[in-house]
Amino acid sequence: MSSLDTQLEQAANRIAAAIDRGLSVPISVQLRGALEYGIASGDLPAGSQLPSVRALAARLGVSPVTVSGAYAALRSSGLMEGRVGAGSFVTRGASPASGAGDAHRILQSRIEDLVELAEGLGLDRQELVLRVANARARPRALRILMLGIFPEATESYAAVLRTHLRERDEVLAATLRDAEDARPTGVDLVVTPLNVRAEAQRLFPNVPVVGMTFIPTETTRIELARIAPEARVAVVSYFAEFLALMRAGILRFAPHVSATDACLWNAPEIDEVLDRCEVLIFATGAESLRERLRPGQRAIEYRHTPDPHAIRTELLPAIQARRETPSIEESSVEDRRQQLVRDRSLSEA
Repeated sequence: MSSLDTQLEQAANRIAAAIDRGLSVPISVQLRGALEYGIASGDLPAGSQLPSVRALAARLGVSPVTVSGAYAALRSSGLMEGRVGAGSFVTRGASPASGAGDAHRILQSRIEDLVELAEGLGLDRQELVLRVANARARPRALRILMLGIFPEATESYAAVLRTHLRERDEVLAATLRDAEDARPTGVDLVVTPLNVRAEAQRLFPNVPVVGMTFIPTETTRIELARIAPEARVAVVSYFAEFLALMRAGILRFAPHVSATDACLWNAPEIDEVLDRCEVLIFATGAESLRERLRPGQRAIEYRHTPDPHAIRTELLPAIQARRETPSIEESSVEDRRQQLVRDRSLSEA
């Protein structure tokens, strides 16, 4: 069995373990959330094949209709694609190679424009080559938007991105709701978690969008490992589709924890769950629950951070491709320059 097959098998096992019929959240919602999180965390890599509807239904002990509905939701959000005669696959992100190819074509076009401009000024090609050889490169500063769901978490993601960029680059942080109300302008690249990439593409149809995988932060993993084995733990999620998998993820990093309650932050039983727990593990977005704890109760936020591997292999190549591509403003200036050259040629004719 290849390493990819092993990874997919382990991911399938975690998805199966995450489905909990004792929760108030419908199985279909749990399954969709488990698949979305598997894709967003990199457990289900881009381009990998998912089990058939019948195979996954048999493995989970659920109706094929339930699996089919989850797959349909993933396809509509752009996270999954069906290939005739082949099956269902995790959608691949934009290929850095294709972005580089576009940049090379733009470069060639601009070189041809430069030659034309030089000839119009009476410069021969040898002098043009000499001037190009002595010119200093001016890397274009980028304006990058980190788009998330919750303000504080999104800002923390943006802070991570800033450490990988040049000093003149700018990283903005905005939530989906912010962008719906007032979309930032002049953005060169949008970065977002994979599970909301479709929303980002809808909001910014003319800007490249990089969907990133995220993993629990080091602080989160350390805090989970420090939980006493006998502690009574409450797992509280903000989103229904994340609850089952959040609990499975916690048990992955804290397998010694056995006594757990799980519910949504606004569930009717939330007060009872908080009252009997010793440790509260809450998803980002449910921070207000900390204020309802008694002295002596401990709270841990299940916080995520951009996956370093995804930054190296997906984000940085996309950033370089954008750096080599003229901005919308530069393209407009170039269009105006070319129009002036054409107008001048017509008047001289």
